[in-house]
Amino acid sequence: MEINFEGKTALVTGASQGIGRDIVKQLVKCRANVIAVARNEDLLLSLKKELPSIKTITIDLSDWQLTEKTLSNVGPIDLLVNNAGLAILGPLTEVQEEDVDKLFAINVKALINVTKIVVQNLVCRNVPGAIVNISSQASLAGLNNHAVYCATKGAVDAFTRAAALEYGPKKIRVNAVNPTVIMTDMGKLGWSDPAVAEPMLQKIPLRRFGEVHEVVDAVTYLLSDKASMITGSCLPIDGGYLAT
Repeated sequence: MEINFEGKTALVTGASQGIGRDIVKQLVKCRANVIAVARNEDLLLSLKKELPSIKTITIDLSDWQLTEKTLSNVGPIDLLVNNAGLAILGPLTEVQEEDVDKLFAINVKALINVTKIVVQNLVCRNVPGAIVNISSQASLAGLNNHAVYCATKGAVDAFTRAAALEYGPKKIRVNAVNPTVIMTDMGKLGWSDPAVAEPMLQKIPLRRFGEVHEVVDAVTYLLSDKASMITGSCLPIDGGYLAT
């Protein structure tokens, strides 16, 4: 299946590492003009060296007003991947107020703000667009020591459906993907211990964790015209975890 985004501009948040970094690379391969957004300037610079054609923006998306000011001036955007995310895990009884604020600030509030900016741009230009939010299986299943994180991802799914309903008539599609554990560098660090990994693997019918390209491929498809009749969906990329 050939996907070509030539002439379109894509904005990717959380673009400096992990899944976001590979999404940027894939979109460049598909001939999109890419704006890579992240907090880590050094990692963005290294990405720029790999992909000289991209534009990079270093910003803390939890700053609502700065995000509005910065992203409202980047020009027309056709495609958006809300990948920026944060995980602070632990028992509910040990959750601190600042943990809740940080998680919701990035996982929910920033996502809403960036989506609003892009949708305003699309509506003003009267052009179609596609948005993909990176959610999690944690939005649809309770995970131990993930209470607040689960709450933020549940909010992402609810927002995805509502935004899809509101802007479908404007030909703006909004979807989410809901991965299980993905073998990014961070994922490998956290899940390489068999004692930690095995209980989760036993709940996944395919008996393995996901690879980064499996998320990237799904995101690319949902952004493309190949998915022109898909909006408001939350697509598990979980090896069947949510089916059990």
